[in-house]
Amino acid sequence: MGREFLSLFDQWASSYDDTVNGHDEQYEEVFRHYPAILKEIVKRSGKCVLEFGSGTGNLTEALLAAGKQVFGVEPSQAMREAALQKGVPNVLHDGDFLTFPEPPFKPDTIVSSYAFHHLTDEEKKQAIHIYSNILQSDGKIVFADTMFQNQAAHHAEIEKAKAAGFDQLAEDLETEYYPSIDVLKKIFEEEGFSTSFQQMNDFVWIVAAKKWE
Repeated sequence: MGREFLSLFDQWASSYDDTVNGHDEQYEEVFRHYPAILKEIVKRSGKCVLEFGSGTGNLTEALLAAGKQVFGVEPSQAMREAALQKGVPNVLHDGDFLTFPEPPFKPDTIVSSYAFHHLTDEEKKQAIHIYSNILQSDGKIVFADTMFQNQAAHHAEIEKAKAAGFDQLAEDLETEYYPSIDVLKKIFEEEGFSTSFQQMNDFVWIVAAKKWE
């Protein structure tokens, strides 16, 4: 459920914001248009938002600034502490995509950025099933994450990273659970959601899923 990556999150907490701001050459394309990606999630969100994988609170801040009510879930204590240190309000709670405290409000939107790939496909199914039971009709899920049109596109990006000498990026692409769009679309539809996909850069897409009435 993503917690196998917890030590990585803890190590990354101090430099995460530098990475998302384009200061790591290997991940520059992954985080290209990062502010616009967060803005798009905010625009597509309702008033009461449950956020998973809050990290250092960048999306959390953007949601709060737009007047949303936010309940954030983040498994890494170091990430939560980094968020507090830079002034993000204390709305982040220990938990993960599958096991988390109950928000004090009924969410109309569930969001995440750069985190859902930490779950296996089977765990993704479990998570979307849980969220389907949380959301009422017309409830939304808005996730931004690295995903690929198909397995061939995924493999091509691995080879491209290796050719560029981006060994860390290549290792990430080989070891984490980046989904293909057709698989993710099927998972959502089986749980009663219609979906749309918007590509934001070479790696990241936004999937917006709406619960059928």
